[in-house]
Amino acid sequence: MSERILEILGGNIADLLGHQDENLKVLRKFFPKVKIVSRGNMLKITGAEESLDEFERKLNLILEYLDRFNAVDAETIEKIILSDETDFRKFMQDDEVVVYGVGGRIIKPRTPNQHKIVESVKKNDMVFVTGPAGTGKTYISVALAVRALKNKEVKRIILTRPAVEAGEHLGFLPGDMKEKLDPYMQPLYDALFDMIPSGKLQEYLERNIIQIAPLAFMRGRTLDNAFVILDEAQNATRSQMKMFLTRMGINAKFIITGDPSQTDLIRHQKSGLAEALKLLKDIDGVDIIRLSDHDVVRHPLVKKIIDVYKITEK
Repeated sequence: MSERILEILGGNIADLLGHQDENLKVLRKFFPKVKIVSRGNMLKITGAEESLDEFERKLNLILEYLDRFNAVDAETIEKIILSDETDFRKFMQDDEVVVYGVGGRIIKPRTPNQHKIVESVKKNDMVFVTGPAGTGKTYISVALAVRALKNKEVKRIILTRPAVEAGEHLGFLPGDMKEKLDPYMQPLYDALFDMIPSGKLQEYLERNIIQIAPLAFMRGRTLDNAFVILDEAQNATRSQMKMFLTRMGINAKFIITGDPSQTDLIRHQKSGLAEALKLLKDIDGVDIIRLSDHDVVRHPLVKKIIDVYKITEK
């Protein structure tokens, strides 16, 4: 008889065991020769080596399913145990879906230009995505980052924005530094909460697997093995943009999103995004995707509002 301790990472243990341990009962049914004991986020399994090997193989498939779809029930566990691994792999392949969000929500490109973003990130290490509000620039970028993390293509996600409005008023806001800055980062948190269950997301944040910080905090860092997103890049100055772009390390993906028409920089300050788009457009490995009001995926009124403002700005 042998014994193994299996650690279930990512806050998945409760979902794996199921309501009132109904999933655990299925595992015990199909592996009667393996004694399975749950302790915290650990499973202690006891039995013959051959039985433990088979149990661990099937458990890894179940955890892979759970990690992708964020939920698994007893019926699905039974199907995974009974299925051939080759069939399971075919089922898990879906190039159109970027990631499955909380509750199995399907997150995939909703416009041709969003699809271009997905394809461009496969081929390029640095992608600029510009366009008006509501076109899904941030959302699809965060989804691509979450997919890369789940697929173990990177070891961490780093999300950053310029805290432009904080320049003069940050000291007057209540709370510690994190509490002062969180409102500026909220759109990034919103996207993550759609894609990663709260318990797992909290664990990732505590372990710095996912980092959310203002742009100024990027200075001096080298970002290796990371998927990095600079959001609201139109509010980065020239020096901030240069600083950020030169943080790129080994095995890194950078997405820079922004709306050049909505800069909040003070008068006489030039947007680093506008300049970067001109300077880097011909560099191999850098791509620029331009979204338009045709890509708006919010309420239908948003597109009409953008159109009206376009007319008055001419």
